[in-house]
Amino acid sequence: MFSKSSAVSGAPALSLQGVSMSYGAEKVLHQIDLNLAAGEVLGLLGPSGCGKTTLLRLISGLLLPDAGQIQIAGTTVAAPRAGITLPPEKRGLGMVFQDYALWPHMSVARNVAFPLEMMRVGASECKDRVTRALDRVGLGAMAERRPSDLSGGQQQRVAIARAIVAEPPLVLFDEPLSNLDRELRETMVEEIADLVADLNLSAVYVTHDHAEALTLANHVAVMRGGWVEQLAAPAELVDHPKTAAVAEFLRLGCLLPALHDAENWLIKGTDLSLPAGVFGGAEAQVLLPEKALRLDANGPNKLKTEVLRAQVRSTGQALTLRVVGTNHVIRHLTPAPVRAGDVLELSFSPEDLRWFPVADPHH
Repeated sequence: MFSKSSAVSGAPALSLQGVSMSYGAEKVLHQIDLNLAAGEVLGLLGPSGCGKTTLLRLISGLLLPDAGQIQIAGTTVAAPRAGITLPPEKRGLGMVFQDYALWPHMSVARNVAFPLEMMRVGASECKDRVTRALDRVGLGAMAERRPSDLSGGQQQRVAIARAIVAEPPLVLFDEPLSNLDRELRETMVEEIADLVADLNLSAVYVTHDHAEALTLANHVAVMRGGWVEQLAAPAELVDHPKTAAVAEFLRLGCLLPALHDAENWLIKGTDLSLPAGVFGGAEAQVLLPEKALRLDANGPNKLKTEVLRAQVRSTGQALTLRVVGTNHVIRHLTPAPVRAGDVLELSFSPEDLRWFPVADPHH
């Protein structure tokens, strides 16, 4: 049985080494290596089918890997070659599910107390822990209510209180905000981020929403096709995406095809030449980061675009632009008044460009 006392002092909250898994002949996870320090949050980010939910189930014990090793707070919980396979209830984890998984017939306090009752914690200690957990998530006054009396956001906080009540070494969040509308989701992201920081939780947070991952996590693993495409801090992901797939998924800007002739690089379909830097090869993809583009006809490097749509925002106009001579679309926010059909020149600095090979690194 995993217990708090079995955690190894100074050990990572989570360590995955060479974790792989297949469903029949289909390999769904490839050689996953991850380490999460205690008190930090790891975001597992990617589209449906990328493997992030399967990886979460491996960590929780709902699935078992074909190869590799999983450790939680220094204790090995899964290692097929060594014959170690701890079931979920012995891994000492807290879980927050996307559908809350609250029992409607129980009070809020009883819902939160359930993990402690399963651990046979005494009634007095159980009551104290439940009160403390509900106070931490700001629901101390709701203890005797039923879940149906609460808003979606409040139910989510009950689920978090239940996950932390036993003070687990690791809390797993399985797309906890996916059932909420956009406005409430944005509010809850901030609340969860504050709660996680205040409680100094070690957590793994699964999401397909890059804004959630970048807001909540200390480190983000961007997954694609069962691989970890890039593992980095949020700022590093945004400033230095490792692959074109990462840049595209995070919507960092416009990816354009570039061709190399005898002398320089050209954006395909245009006469715009680009500084090649140290990039080799005859073909490449070039990222023009959205934050690097400026409406400035006097800039040294200019890209001619046509306005397809101009939508009013509180911060200005959100423009959808087409690169003249191509079908490539660029998003840009500007305070200047612009209309559909206008031709604009966007300037950028060569050092803002990010270059990627055309070939997929995993194929």
